[in-house]
Amino acid sequence: MIVPDDLARTLLGVHGPSAQAWIARLPAVVAECARNWSLTLEPHFTPLTYNWVAPARQASGCAVVLKIGFPSRELWNEADALALAGGEGMVRLLDVDRERGALLLERLEPGTPLSDLDDEAATAIAAEVMRRLWRPVPAAHDFPSVADWVAGLGRLRRRFGGGTGPLPEDLVARAEALAAELAASAASSVVLHGDLHHGNVLAGRERQWLAIDPKGVVGEPAYEIGALLHNPWPGLLDWPDPAGALDRRLDQLSEGLGIDRARLRAWGLVAAVLSAWWAVDDGATMWDHATRCARILAALPD
Repeated sequence: MIVPDDLARTLLGVHGPSAQAWIARLPAVVAECARNWSLTLEPHFTPLTYNWVAPARQASGCAVVLKIGFPSRELWNEADALALAGGEGMVRLLDVDRERGALLLERLEPGTPLSDLDDEAATAIAAEVMRRLWRPVPAAHDFPSVADWVAGLGRLRRRFGGGTGPLPEDLVARAEALAAELAASAASSVVLHGDLHHGNVLAGRERQWLAIDPKGVVGEPAYEIGALLHNPWPGLLDWPDPAGALDRRLDQLSEGLGIDRARLRAWGLVAAVLSAWWAVDDGATMWDHATRCARILAALPD
């Protein structure tokens, strides 16, 4: 097994030299997981970004997914969020190998993504999935909070000497101000998916429309719509009327979730700016998509 170049570059960019040993050992880890879980592996999914992920079959013939990630809090947050959901609104977590950083997951076949549907239907299904997967916050947990994520904008300021680097100053300032206002009036927190967009909601033949790849973050429900609003990437901005699509989504999500439209719009803008900052921080080049979506949201009415 050869580690794909795109995966190796991303890991080295995010984790630095410490990722080199993990990359070198990955083929052996894949083989060990396949042996320990009696898996017949199929070609890995493409593209790979932060994790090695491949479809597989167990000895029984059951279709599964093997996911191996660089050992990090984010990987364990995903495992914990999946375990907490218990297969409701998300795929089932079948097993975990914490020593190897491996998750064995339910596989949805054919795995139709939400992006294959028309936008109104996709938005309705996404709202329904959100309601199903939200869980009360456990008394003891290691999930980050939305407040922790928003505080990351401080690192952006520090990195660029108080400025915002390639990101528009006015949008970052708007996101910071909105985040402070939203925090002061936040609803009760739940455990959120944290990255629920069109590529992270799939349908199988037997179980339809379940989320994959949760981040596992604690915050008010209104935050959850953020990733959905600035996706699908990169196609959304090529639509004939992306502003009209986002305007309609806000109405539909407000009605479907019972959350004030203005609050959803505000969190959508904050989440888009955060997404842009994370792209800059990871050395990626797709931050412009998120800032353009944030600009559209800023111009929409409450």
